Amino acid sequence: MTVTRLDIDLDRSSPVPLYFQVAERIAEAIQAGELLPGARLDNEIQLADHLGLSRPTVRQAIQYLVDKGLVVRKRGVGTQVVHGQVKRAVELTSLYDDLRRAGQEPVTRVLSIGTVAAEEDVAGALGLPPGTAVLRLERLRYALGEPLALLHNWLPVGPAPLSAEALEGRGLYELLRATGVRMRVANQRIGARAATPAEARLLQERRSCPLLTMVRTAYDDQGRAVEHGSHVYRASHYSLEVTLVER
Repeated sequence: MTVTRLDIDLDRSSPVPLYFQVAERIAEAIQAGELLPGARLDNEIQLADHLGLSRPTVRQAIQYLVDKGLVVRKRGVGTQVVHGQVKRAVELTSLYDDLRRAGQEPVTRVLSIGTVAAEEDVAGALGLPPGTAVLRLERLRYALGEPLALLHNWLPVGPAPLSAEALEGRGLYELLRATGVRMRVANQRIGARAATPAEARLLQERRSCPLLTMVRTAYDDQGRAVEHGSHVYRASHYSLEVTLVER
């Protein structure tokens, strides 16, 4: 595999630490697609020699990038780009649609699909009596070949024909729109917590790693709840962007 060498201009008179300048330049290259997933960087000795820096300074820069989840150190391979963090605007769109528009090559693995009795919190979100039969989906979403999110959705049992095959080929919202469902508004709550052992295993993360959480209920143009979701995302690979306007 070819080693990628970046042009890194350092301002040695700046109060910004040199390790941080190096790390930020590499992070910018990853976010801009200049460094693609799987790309290898010079080893610490080569990078230090190329930039005229000490090895501890370069090591600190690489460790900063490792901690941000942008690169990994692999024995026998060196330092390798994982992938840029997925940035998603807070809008009424599906993760699948957003990833596809961003060129992130979404892939879905359906873990389970079936009818269950709605528990109290799900029933309340969907406006149904507790115990009502609802369709439950559990999916693992990948971006650029890596697991990104574990998705749980509950939907009222209705005419929308959803199958594992369909959900692995298209996004949930796209499938709902194809049946005539017109989603107009959603209530959404964003939070964070530590991963459970099962979540860490599925997302290929360390145990108790930080996860972003999202709970959303979407409504159609008649005000009816059409789906309720509870999702977790790898915090090292995913962020949400919000535009704030003064009133």
